Amino acid sequence: MASEDFGRFVEHFLSNVTVGVELPADVQVLRPYTDPEVRRVLRLMCRKYYAGGHPRVGVWGINPGRFGAGVTGLSFTDPWAVAHDLGIPTTLEGRRELSAEFISRVIAAYGGAQKFYRDVYMSALCPLGFTRHDVNINFYDDVQLAKTIRPKIIEWMSQALDAGVRRDVTIVLGAGKLRSFMEKHIRTDVGLAEV
Repeated sequence: MASEDFGRFVEHFLSNVTVGVELPADVQVLRPYTDPEVRRVLRLMCRKYYAGGHPRVGVWGINPGRFGAGVTGLSFTDPWAVAHDLGIPTTLEGRRELSAEFISRVIAAYGGAQKFYRDVYMSALCPLGFTRHDVNINFYDDVQLAKTIRPKIIEWMSQALDAGVRRDVTIVLGAGKLRSFMEKHIRTDVGLAEV
C-alpha cells in the first residue's frame, strides 16, 4: 500500500538512516545525510519529485560512493545532476560520476525528471556507503560486511516497499554480484515477485 506522501517517507527515512550494527573495524561509513546542504537538497528533491502516494518501481543499486550519492545523498546523482537534471541549486561540489551520467541519460530519454521520478524510486540496497582506506567498497565484496548488513538491507527495503515501492517488478542495476545477492539473500525475505 502506497503511503499518502512518498516524498515524506523518503526524506524521513534517509535523514534518519543509521547502520545500527557493528561493522568490521577497518570499514568506514559514508554518512552524507549529516551535511545540512545534503539535507536541504534531499528535502527539495523529495517534495518536488517524490510527492504523492502512487506506487513506484524500485530501481536498486549497490551503495553510495564517494563521488555520487556519497556527496549528494541521492542515489545515482552527482552534484552536477542535482543542479542540471533536478533543477535544484546547490553548493555541493564534486566531479561527474559515471553512474550518475548514465542515469542522467536515462532520465532525459524517459521524458525528464518529473516524469521519471513519478514512476521510479531510485535507491541503493544499502543507502549508506562504505570505504576502506579511503577507497569505495561494495558491501557484497566483503563477506563479513555482507553478512552483517543483510538484516538491515531487508529492514530498509521492507520499509520502502511498505511505503509504496512496487513488489511486482523490481530493477537491479547490474547483472553480476548485486543481482545475485538480491536473488539469493533479499528477494524472498521482502516479498518481491521477481528481479
